[in-house]
Amino acid sequence: MTLDPLYAFVFFGLFSPGPNVVLLTASGARFGFWPTLPHLMGVVAGVGITSGLTGLGIGAALAAMPVLSLALRIASAAWILYMALTLWRSDPSRRNGGERPMTFVEAVLFQWVNPKVWAVAFAAVSAYPSGLAPWQEALRLGSAFSGINFGVCLFWTSTGAFLTYLLTTPVAWRVFTRVMAAALAAFSVMLFL
Repeated sequence: MTLDPLYAFVFFGLFSPGPNVVLLTASGARFGFWPTLPHLMGVVAGVGITSGLTGLGIGAALAAMPVLSLALRIASAAWILYMALTLWRSDPSRRNGGERPMTFVEAVLFQWVNPKVWAVAFAAVSAYPSGLAPWQEALRLGSAFSGINFGVCLFWTSTGAFLTYLLTTPVAWRVFTRVMAAALAAFSVMLFL
């Protein structure tokens, strides 16, 4: 029995830093593991849906319509910059105050404008075709992305939650949130390179 090379590709594509990794790590650090769990599950579901739809041909349709592709990049950049600004302005002394982690639905919807998920899904469809019917390809991609991403999301959220033990001063928190916000903002710029 051979392992489908798609799985290794998806793992490395999703494990490497991107908007989801930054947001889950920051949320785990700021709010803890359990409060971040709805966000985590929303990312897992949203990534599976997005990649499954790519397998159905939505990705090819988006690539064929440059105006729609540009609109998606602009919406992605705006939303990611908004989240980066919110993280930049966050007050470490109010970690348990009025701020909250992303909800399940927000995390699912964010995947529609997450450029990294679209890029990895497009690449997976073109680099690792299975020859299956479109609906079977959608199931193959959706289950591979969701299943692998569940472990990836658990790792990064747990890492963030662990960081709370290291970030013991307001200065450390400020540096951490600013670095995470800057990394997030960098992803919005990379959309246009």
